[in-house]
Amino acid sequence: MEKILETCSARETWEAGYEMGQAARAGQVVTLTGDLGVGKTVFAQGFARGLGIDEYVNSPTFTILQVYEGGRLNLYHFDVYRIEESDEMLEIGWDEYVSSGGVCLIEWADRIDDLVAELPAEDVVRVEISKDLEKGTGYRKITVSGK
Repeated sequence: MEKILETCSARETWEAGYEMGQAARAGQVVTLTGDLGVGKTVFAQGFARGLGIDEYVNSPTFTILQVYEGGRLNLYHFDVYRIEESDEMLEIGWDEYVSSGGVCLIEWADRIDDLVAELPAEDVVRVEISKDLEKGTGYRKITVSGK
């Protein structure tokens, strides 16, 4: 199943994330892909709030993983931009996080496609965010595929 959302501002991109966070279920892995500056972290902030997480969410670029507890489900927010080999994910406990009963949200997930491909397809939701400057600087096309 594929769904396309169009947003015209950072707030609307945040709201799209919020709605997905409200609908997220235990064990789900949400992959976020798109160019630098496209709004992946804004989407992640809305997603976390949709889970009921009140903490400020930022991209864990230098730490790779940020854990947020206290919402409806725990959120394991990965930013794998700096990952060079997907084996690095195994070293930080990838298997434990994806089987924890929380939700994994992965920015730059295309860098670890091999690991995501090993997961049950019904647990993976792929979100691709892209810009189209001809439609305005705030415009984003958000393509969601999976269950």
